[in-house]
Amino acid sequence: MATDKTLATAIKQICDEKNLSMEAVIGAIEAALAAAYRKEFGEKDQNIKVLFNADNGQTAVFDVKTVVEDVDLEEQEKMLEELRERKEAGEEIDEEELIKKFNPRTELMFSEAEEISKTYKVGDIIETKLEVPEEYGRMAAQTAKQVIIQRLREAERDHIFNEYKDREGELILGTIQRREGRRYIVDLGQANGILPPEEQIRNEGYNIGTRLNFFIYEVKVGNKGPEIILSRTHPEIVKELFATEVPEIAAGSVEIKAISREAGARSKIAVTANEENIDPVGSCVGQKGARVQTVINELGGEKIDIIEWDEDEKAFISNALSPAEIADIDLDEEEKTASVKVNEDQLSLAIGRGGQNARLAAKLTGWKIDIVSNETGDKINDKGENIPEKDEDVKEDKEEKKPAKKKATSKKTADKDEDIKEDKEEKKKEKEAVKEDKEEKKPAKKKATSKKTADKDVKKTSKKKTTKK
Repeated sequence: MATDKTLATAIKQICDEKNLSMEAVIGAIEAALAAAYRKEFGEKDQNIKVLFNADNGQTAVFDVKTVVEDVDLEEQEKMLEELRERKEAGEEIDEEELIKKFNPRTELMFSEAEEISKTYKVGDIIETKLEVPEEYGRMAAQTAKQVIIQRLREAERDHIFNEYKDREGELILGTIQRREGRRYIVDLGQANGILPPEEQIRNEGYNIGTRLNFFIYEVKVGNKGPEIILSRTHPEIVKELFATEVPEIAAGSVEIKAISREAGARSKIAVTANEENIDPVGSCVGQKGARVQTVINELGGEKIDIIEWDEDEKAFISNALSPAEIADIDLDEEEKTASVKVNEDQLSLAIGRGGQNARLAAKLTGWKIDIVSNETGDKINDKGENIPEKDEDVKEDKEEKKPAKKKATSKKTADKDEDIKEDKEEKKKEKEAVKEDKEEKKPAKKKATSKKTADKDVKKTSKKKTTKK
């Protein structure tokens, strides 16, 4: 059997390794000893509680009960059965009607408590001391081992969750440990974080052993314990990196007002000074660009534009579209739309590759930005797409085209009518010709018929004459 000193040293070592408090580890040991006692020596209606002294290794075992009012168990069982039947029938039961079932393991009736001592009243907790066994059997020891491992694991999970939950929105340094499918597991020291695919910068290499700064996006409880979700694409990571590199931001002399980011490609940040005689842009750039270059290197070469924030919306939008030079800006307060006019040579700068500059400026300012060319009048939105003419202009064009369309339609209709008329006349002539032919044929037919009739009459007459003779 281990000495008291060895036992205390072992407990302290567990606390250091798991980063747990002494109370948490002792609580796990007490739960394990209670489970072991219940397994080997406990009775059915006993509620076992064990107290453990880490200094001398001594234990004390108690059966803990709470005093409750006397209950007629048979009557209570009938009432519970009725409630069960009503519930099965689909009837809703109020909370007031619910009956708390008497639990003999944790509760003791008032009449029984009075037999022990007349001083007990309803609500009191009675701790009955039990005999401590000299040793536990093999099965009880195995049970204790399983309980202590489980309790320590639960305590460790709770500690990790509580510690990192308070650090949501902070920057943390981690090492890429391994890859699981499309996500990466990151070693954060006391715990492991998860870098999901949607929070990864495109084309950024995550080699095993690489140390990077990560943004703690979310801490939640999963099926296997707390999950620390990390991000490399969140806009706030840019803010946190600048706060690390720029003392003026950490001190509050310079403030980052807004950030817009397309991770891995380009970011824009708007800064302002809260104190006089401080250049906010210069403070973030640093001497020879040293400060901003450190942030760029940390983000894998992502370009960063630092602009000065302005209360005046036009000035702010003009700064946001830098490096392009703006000729004029028209604002529509209701639609929250800004029509920005630029010269032809500044058009490509204002729009950016694939509309990126205009898109980031729109996110930064919160305005929908349309770039308009001074020379051609073409409108391009913040997505880099040409904007079609307004509905009114299209309507006017349609109205202009309508008369011509009507003329063309009427001409076609007239031509059709003429063709139909001609066809009718031709058919009429044909019918008349057919009629004439019929009329011409009729007399000839009559003549032929009359001739035949005459021949028949002659024959009949000759026959009569012959008969008379």
